[in-house]
Amino acid sequence: MELRDIEIFLTLAKELHFGRAAERLRVSPARVSQAIKKQERAVGAELFERNSRNVRLTAVGEQLRNDLQPIYHGLLDSMDRAKLAAQGKTDVLRVGMLPSNAHDLRPYWEAFRARHPRWGLRIRHNPFVSAFDPLRNGEIDVLVAWLPIEEPDLTVGPVICVEPSVLVVSTDHELAGRDSVSIEVLGDHGVVHGPAGPEYWENAFTPFHTPSGRPIERRLEMATLEDMFTLVGNGEAVHNLGSHVARYHARPDIAYVPIHDWSLRWGLVWRSDTDNELVRALVEVVRGLGALEL
Repeated sequence: MELRDIEIFLTLAKELHFGRAAERLRVSPARVSQAIKKQERAVGAELFERNSRNVRLTAVGEQLRNDLQPIYHGLLDSMDRAKLAAQGKTDVLRVGMLPSNAHDLRPYWEAFRARHPRWGLRIRHNPFVSAFDPLRNGEIDVLVAWLPIEEPDLTVGPVICVEPSVLVVSTDHELAGRDSVSIEVLGDHGVVHGPAGPEYWENAFTPFHTPSGRPIERRLEMATLEDMFTLVGNGEAVHNLGSHVARYHARPDIAYVPIHDWSLRWGLVWRSDTDNELVRALVEVVRGLGALEL
């Protein structure tokens, strides 16, 4: 099995949706389907059960995923180390980003690189679904995530930035022309729902109740940020996000309305049992520069 085919299989095993897997891989759904069929012929068994509504791993598929995941990430790490060695670097710090604003945080990245030229720095997008898995699986060393995080196996470091929230609505929505709104409006409209993680963590991003105590209904389901934009752009839902999305995700079908009474704190988090000098060096940089106010 070629490396690209392994990547296709593992991406589909994670997304369980041919369209989303193709989008992440930047290939056509047909390419994903062809690769999976080729792998199933080689294995001699189906790796996925699929029908018009669902895609899920078979028992053979689950075994193959569990076997391939550490091998695949080990290969990627080996290639990274070889590239670093060619550049005279000795190690790499792998940072996962839940927000889209890695560019806003460049003062931290530049300071880290300037202080530690012998180390590389790799910054990658991290999905919000099962967001802590890449940390726990050893795919990344540190995660930039919204706070608070209360996981017994994870250590929470300094706040890296603080930002207000925006309400994401379609351009023809009744709220689209407002100068600002209160988080209270979510009690009238509800929000899109995705399997973000623990309830306390979801509540810190999108509360379950408004300040006056009204429930905020979780309505339509999403699995990716693109799902949310599609639902909102079609006028089927509203949602709240960090204000940086207005700069990084400008769309003709979406309007961003400032929320004047809800903000987000983003911080560093890492596995407690993998605390190392690279992570400590980034923590020192962030503490020295202080949190950004976006």
